[in-house]
Amino acid sequence: MTNIAVVILNYNGRIFLEKFLPSVINNADGCEIIVADNASTDDSVEFLKSTYPEIRLIQLTDNQGFAGGYNETLNQVSAEYYVLLNSDVEVTPNWIRPIIDLMSANKLIAACQPKIRSFHQKTHFEYAGAAGGYIDWLGYPFCRGRIFDFYEEDLGQYNDTKEVFWATGACMFVRADVFHSLGGFDTNFFAHMEEIDLCWRMKNAGKRIFYCSNSVVFHVGGGTLHKSNPRKTFLNYRNGLSMLYKNLPANKLVSTLLLRLILDGISGIKLLIGGSFSDFWAVIKAHFAFYAMIPKLKRNSPKTVSHIYQKSIVWEYFVKRKRDIL
Repeated sequence: MTNIAVVILNYNGRIFLEKFLPSVINNADGCEIIVADNASTDDSVEFLKSTYPEIRLIQLTDNQGFAGGYNETLNQVSAEYYVLLNSDVEVTPNWIRPIIDLMSANKLIAACQPKIRSFHQKTHFEYAGAAGGYIDWLGYPFCRGRIFDFYEEDLGQYNDTKEVFWATGACMFVRADVFHSLGGFDTNFFAHMEEIDLCWRMKNAGKRIFYCSNSVVFHVGGGTLHKSNPRKTFLNYRNGLSMLYKNLPANKLVSTLLLRLILDGISGIKLLIGGSFSDFWAVIKAHFAFYAMIPKLKRNSPKTVSHIYQKSIVWEYFVKRKRDIL
């Protein structure tokens, strides 16, 4: 069994593989590096075969999204730790060992992420993960160092090792046995929010999620779906509701979902007034898709877990204008 497997799921990311794969190869001594291709339609596979024939390539027959693509791939990978790495991430020297040492010392840690800074603005945190992920009691995700579209400059304020609620899928270290025991990612999600759902299920199972600032990577972001894409809007709204349905304790399920549906509706109206009809329509479709998906969703012994922000992040940020939330 290989101890650590760095697994990159690629979809039409040849430009990112060409740019960032060398940094992975140069800074992953002793790890197996695997690229899984999610049925790309560009020349990613040809590039990998001709340029990096020594790297193990797993070719999937159809695009199963982030969730299904990783599930099928990791069923073919033997390791103690998986490092799930986006193709648009530049890693740095010694980015692996601090997190593996942390997880090895505490067997309850099921997943961990490094510090995520922006590739295009390297002094600042990046959207997907920043300095560790949280959600508020309504299920809205945010991060230390990044709340909605506000990004903090990294001035060392999060140079710590800290338990958080979720670890980013852009660079997620995860125990293989825990991943498989929980059934991996929920393939109903396809993409977006599935890593938060997995972390929530891990916490429901008594595990812990951590952030480790001693490891730093730089993320481009939006490599597969840009944040302004209506498809991304649809997935985020549908999957956010699905995640709440699966993981909220029974005594909070109905009231929280009803309020979240109302707030989503207000958000949709705001998008419409702002001229984003396609995003407004994506919100409407997401709600009906959520209703249709409920029979497929499995509630996994939900209970009250730690590190959920007990205020409304929407109220604190947009109404009270707070930026220093945590």
